[in-house]
Amino acid sequence: MARRSLPLEGIRVVEMTHMVAGPSAGLILADLGADVIKVEPAPGGDKTRGLTAGGVGFFAIMNRNKRSLMADLTSDEGRAHVHELVRGADVFLENFRPEAMVKLGFGPDELMQLNPRLIYGSLKGFLSGPYATRVALDEVVQMMAGLAYMTGPPGQPLRAGSSVIDIMCGMFAVIGIQAALHERQQTGRGQLITAALFETCAMLMAQHMMQTSMTGKPVPPMSVRQPAWGIYDIFTCSDGQLFVGVVTDTQWRGFCDGFGLNDLAADPRLATNNDRRAEREWLIPALAKVAATYTRADFEAKVAALGLPYAPIARPEDLFDDPHLLASGGLLEVTLFDGRRVSTPALPLEMAGHRFGVRLGLPNPGEHTEAILSEVRAAKTKRTRR
Repeated sequence: MARRSLPLEGIRVVEMTHMVAGPSAGLILADLGADVIKVEPAPGGDKTRGLTAGGVGFFAIMNRNKRSLMADLTSDEGRAHVHELVRGADVFLENFRPEAMVKLGFGPDELMQLNPRLIYGSLKGFLSGPYATRVALDEVVQMMAGLAYMTGPPGQPLRAGSSVIDIMCGMFAVIGIQAALHERQQTGRGQLITAALFETCAMLMAQHMMQTSMTGKPVPPMSVRQPAWGIYDIFTCSDGQLFVGVVTDTQWRGFCDGFGLNDLAADPRLATNNDRRAEREWLIPALAKVAATYTRADFEAKVAALGLPYAPIARPEDLFDDPHLLASGGLLEVTLFDGRRVSTPALPLEMAGHRFGVRLGLPNPGEHTEAILSEVRAAKTKRTRR
């Protein structure tokens, strides 16, 4: 069977990034078929490779399907190699400090002069404005934009349990890059695309901002939240916990019928979702007593049979054995640098029923340098002969 073509085949990306936000944009483009060349600074390569503790997996997560080129970015020769590479590229990605790329000779004006068709993708802490020159990290903007406030208990802001802003900023960068590639088909010219952590986090806060605008009241943290639904809670069974949502009046009637809660079904105080939300102070403890009489498996089976939204409380390591991920191609196998083969999530995307997999393993530092430079020399010779 012929290999299925990938949507971004033929697109070359020069990626000069580190940490999570920039590499996540490169990962998406690479998984979709682009030739992503990761430029790593000599002699040690991307410093993200050496992170420990909570950052130990950053490089391994974000750098499959990429080729690695090592270059001394402080030398004329190293910069020349990258400039030649950019001449034949479609996209350049970077997520370093403001002005860092300009000082190295890889700013947008310089690179787009070399290649007017280039899409220059820049991931920063902030878009244009008073904060533009500030340095930011995922946790910094979570504190600034309200996500940490919404996640933690009152008075104890707490970052979300993942690099959610970094990853989503990478997604917005890819959206902009793909839009620019489409526009280039009409104009023949590239452009600068900037995505930013702070504005990404502000986008996530839109629902809370709008709630404040419409109610005139500050929004409390999720730990003391006022959910939109009457039943949208974690229930403790005799041997575990289960999250259950009852979000429509039809679901409420089914829930009461399924668990034999005839008195609650007939209670006029609970007729609508908004009614039930207003009665949560006594309703949720009453339902908790019901849940406590079941094992988690039995409670889950009844809730599932009723067609209600539910979820066991999982830990990240539980996903390695998740039957849905295992059956659907949701986990990809990669080989770590010590030889161990491990699973990592695939892109959460299907196209024509197809999931995107691993074409290239994690690159060693500079693994593809000679091959890439040979391609660059061949392309330069071809241009010279025209």
